[in-house]
Amino acid sequence: MDWNPAVIWLIVALLLGLAELATGGLVLLALGAAALLTTALAALGLSLPWQLLGMGVFSGVLVPLAIWVIRPRFSPRGVAYGTTGTGVEKGHTYTTLKRDFDGASGIKINGDFYRLRVVDSDERSGGATDLPPGTRVIFQAFDGTTAIVQLAHPAPDSRARQHTE
Repeated sequence: MDWNPAVIWLIVALLLGLAELATGGLVLLALGAAALLTTALAALGLSLPWQLLGMGVFSGVLVPLAIWVIRPRFSPRGVAYGTTGTGVEKGHTYTTLKRDFDGASGIKINGDFYRLRVVDSDERSGGATDLPPGTRVIFQAFDGTTAIVQLAHPAPDSRARQHTE
C-alpha cells in the first residue's frame, strides 16, 4: 500500500469522524469533513503547504457552519445550555450568605450570588426572606434571578451535597 498524502488525510478524516462519536458536538465531524476535502487536494498533487492552507480554509468554513447551523437542528427544543438555571442544581443543599454592600440574604451557585425566597414565606411581603448567614437551604428553582429554596432539616441530609462557594 502506498502511503501518499491522500491516504494519510483520509485516515485523519476517518479518525476525526470516529472521535466525533465520543463528543457529539459536531466540531470533530466538521474537522473530519475538512480533512476529507483536503484528501482531494492531496490527490490532485498539491504540495503540503497548499494542503495545509486548504485544511485551514475548509475548517474555517465548516466548523462555524456545524456549530451555528447544523448543531441547533440536532438539539432538543427548550434545552437551555449552560450550567446555572438548567435544573441540575435542584435538590442541592446550599448555605446562606449575606451580601457585603446591601446585606441581602442569598446563596452562591457556581460562583454567582442569588437572592433567595423561601418556598413557605409570605407572598404578600414580596416573598423576600432574610435568613441568617450559615442557614442550610435546599434549592428548588429560579424565579427570574431569585433562588426559590426551602429550609433544610437540622440534621445533615446524606443525599444532598453542600455547596459553599
